Amino acid sequence: MKITRETLISDALRLNPKAAEILMRHGMGCLGCPSSQMESLAQAADIHGIDLNALLEELNK
Repeated sequence: MKITRETLISDALRLNPKAAEILMRHGMGCLGCPSSQMESLAQAADIHGIDLNALLEELNK
């Protein structure tokens, strides 16, 4: 399953075993916070000022 901008952070963590490492490297350090269970990657990238396209590319390698 491809990870998209609408994918929830919690789902990305389940879909890609390296997602936590990738997300933290891109500046998203709050992976355990309650909002990550309901927040999409696009929402989180916007809040944290992260390049969403680069993040998605790496998550889908």
